[in-house]
Amino acid sequence: MPKLKSHRGAMKRFKVTKKGKIKRFKAFASHLKLKKSGKRKRKLRQSTTVDISDARKIKKLLSS
Repeated sequence: MPKLKSHRGAMKRFKVTKKGKIKRFKAFASHLKLKKSGKRKRKLRQSTTVDISDARKIKKLLSS
């Protein structure tokens, strides 16, 4: 059986940290920015980690 390819969409959106957690970027930051406060827009620029319940599925997509 041939090797499975990694999911390219997931590869572009997620990165694995040194400790094995999955890093992601926040949604709702691309448009309609006038109505959002500066504080909210600053918070949206920061990355965060994926919830543990979803992390297993995403790791499988990245490693397959």
